Amino acid sequence: MLATSSMDITISKAGQSKLRDLNLDNIPFGKYFSDHMLEADYENGEWKNVEIKPYQPLLLSPSIAALHYGQAIFEGIKAYKDAEGNPFIFRPQDNFRRFNVSAERMQMPSVPEEIFMEGMKQLIALDANWIPNKEDHSLYIRPFMFSSDELIGVRPSETYKFMILLSPTGPYYNAPMRIYVEEQYVRAVPGGVGYAKAAGNYGASMYATAEAKKKGYDQVLWTDAFEHKYVQEIGTMNVIFIIGDKAVTPDLGAGTILAGVTRDSALTLLEEAGFTVEQRAISIDELIDAYKAGHLFEVFGTGTAATISYIKELRYKDFVMTFNVDEWRTAPTIKKWLTDIREGRREDKYGWMTPVPVEAVPQKKQKARK
Repeated sequence: MLATSSMDITISKAGQSKLRDLNLDNIPFGKYFSDHMLEADYENGEWKNVEIKPYQPLLLSPSIAALHYGQAIFEGIKAYKDAEGNPFIFRPQDNFRRFNVSAERMQMPSVPEEIFMEGMKQLIALDANWIPNKEDHSLYIRPFMFSSDELIGVRPSETYKFMILLSPTGPYYNAPMRIYVEEQYVRAVPGGVGYAKAAGNYGASMYATAEAKKKGYDQVLWTDAFEHKYVQEIGTMNVIFIIGDKAVTPDLGAGTILAGVTRDSALTLLEEAGFTVEQRAISIDELIDAYKAGHLFEVFGTGTAATISYIKELRYKDFVMTFNVDEWRTAPTIKKWLTDIREGRREDKYGWMTPVPVEAVPQKKQKARK
């Protein structure tokens, strides 16, 4: 990887900010986008045309490969402000590494660290005013890449586009969730792309999720493809179970579960709180037995968008497990610790927060747009 100090990004500034006409209170997830975006092209074996410019539509050919063959990946990251108003990004290096793991699995080129990290910092520094100063609010960062060959043919593309968008957001889930344990449809299989953050994973999940919503549930908890016996992850989140004095979560060994950054953060904080953390296979029968014995105390999801999301009901076939989230202690504590680290109220002893200095935007490269 090239040194970030050598990064040369052309910056064209928007004439005026859209913030003037936008209220950041109670803003919905993923609906509004900041003034600028980053864009880069991969052609002839190298990345070029790296620029930050006003947010705008793309002009694409209808034959573009991503639309036909699904070579598309993305990441989800968040930026926050501390009490002094300084912007920080939560664990972006981990997302950068996972992004390129996804790229390798999808036969796409890796994105250099200087473009991903330095480009992100410069973009956030330019649009730092878009970070909401409100509890449970943040600036959602969406890096993504897609194949851009204008050719119909089943093969890896030779050209790609990498972009980063910024979106101010509030909570993804506003209330405790009801989850349906899926036993017919499958999210991922060993040897597949379940561990990659590929766009197709989410497209394939929508039918089962829609069917669960018809039954009154918010999301599905996926199970393994062979026996529909072992739980995997929830549609938009990893999942953690508090069973006795243990925090138990499905392991990543089969390659069917996304290695969540928030998942890893929550497990680290659970260990700090004194829990024994187990990453292993978990059957639905084990969960039902623990529930009946009074040992399954809490169930919650973890994810960049969702952060820590409480689960008040878990249904498998006709057996319903309900939880009084108002009595919980563990998930609220982990959520508070995580939020306090992100917003500068708790010591960042794990080095999770990456500062975004104002000098991340080289003034000499800025060009005002009329």
